[in-house]
Amino acid sequence: MRRNIVHEGAKNLTYEIREIVGVARQVRALGQTITWENIGDPIEKGEKLVPWIKDIMHELMDSDATYGYCDTAGVIETRDFLAHQINIREDGVQVTPDDLLFFNGIGDAVARVYGALKREARILGPSPAYSTHSSAEAAHSGYGHVTYQLDPYNGWMPDVDDIRNRVRYNDSIAGILLLSPDNPTGAVYPKEVLSEIVKIAQEYDLFIIADEIYSHIVYEGYPRLHMSQWIEDVPGLAMRGISKEYPWPGARCGWLEVLNRKKDDNFSQYFDSLLAAKRLEVCSTTLPQMSIPRVFGDERYPEHLKTRAAVFHDRAEEVQQVFEGCDAVIVNKPGGAFYQTVMFKDGVLNNHQSLPIENPQVRERIESLVPSVSPDKRFVYYLMGATGIVVVPLTGFHCNHAGFRFTLLETNDEKRAWILKTLRDSIDAYIQS
Repeated sequence: MRRNIVHEGAKNLTYEIREIVGVARQVRALGQTITWENIGDPIEKGEKLVPWIKDIMHELMDSDATYGYCDTAGVIETRDFLAHQINIREDGVQVTPDDLLFFNGIGDAVARVYGALKREARILGPSPAYSTHSSAEAAHSGYGHVTYQLDPYNGWMPDVDDIRNRVRYNDSIAGILLLSPDNPTGAVYPKEVLSEIVKIAQEYDLFIIADEIYSHIVYEGYPRLHMSQWIEDVPGLAMRGISKEYPWPGARCGWLEVLNRKKDDNFSQYFDSLLAAKRLEVCSTTLPQMSIPRVFGDERYPEHLKTRAAVFHDRAEEVQQVFEGCDAVIVNKPGGAFYQTVMFKDGVLNNHQSLPIENPQVRERIESLVPSVSPDKRFVYYLMGATGIVVVPLTGFHCNHAGFRFTLLETNDEKRAWILKTLRDSIDAYIQS
């Protein structure tokens, strides 16, 4: 074309969680049975929506109102309900329904939040990073994502000193992103760590983004905190949704909770720009929004959340038992969400290791891929070819540590036991090869 029409940040739009699917489908076509452990879809892994939530959906579908447009910012009754939930939290920041804005899933919200920023304004995010955030932030700026370190030797907690130094020496940083519970590590941050991040934001006049999509999947013994309970007077955006906790990932229903909006005129103008852009789209999907007050407000919902969190906690315990004594890796127990990160220790991997692959066509395909990839991706490819298990390399999460992430979602006990044992045995065999 006579003009280059490609945005400068297009090269940063990568999503390893989905991109590895292309290779897996090739391997499946060559005869290998595939076990998908790459993406956090509870429904795909066999979880069923509980009957009483399904009943609510059926009743809503009988209402003509679910088939029409809703208010641009979201269903008014739902925003009223959620604002009330925020305002009754102990010592929490107060909001109005106008401080909530609905999107077609958190992925949509992420794209809009970063896309509405001035190009020179950067958001400092964690490493390992969830790809949706890191790609969107890098794409909006046209440069690589700026990150702070999560410490694998301290339960994947944020390195607060690293955050402070990154902010101090890079005045383009306008905000700090955190995920708690975190994806991919499952780490849940205590109030003391969150307070330290707030102090940095106060000192350098920043805002904070908290992705809280897993905030209701927190294991017993870990803090259950929403952004409104710890952000103090700092402007902030909390990202919430129903995809992981109903669970209903296909609903594509997420929202922003805007906190301390009036504390800063520039931040308020920024949020106004998000709402203005939403008006061009008209609104987000009506039906899932209408379900929220009825599901969240049901007396059975707290027990529903408690039961699901306990299930994932028990599966995380299974992982710890299977990987006990595996000296080649670090396997921190998660405190929430439904992911497990396995990190290889330094010096463990090299470019000569492999796993035996019985199918010659699969072996040929895998061996054509591995010469030019990172050491952990090499392991992931051999694992796929040899066992059919598809996991995500840790370096695919904008991270310098080698490792991989898999889910705690498999509902079949026998199959889950096979997956865990196969992962452990494959690591042992690969290291010794």
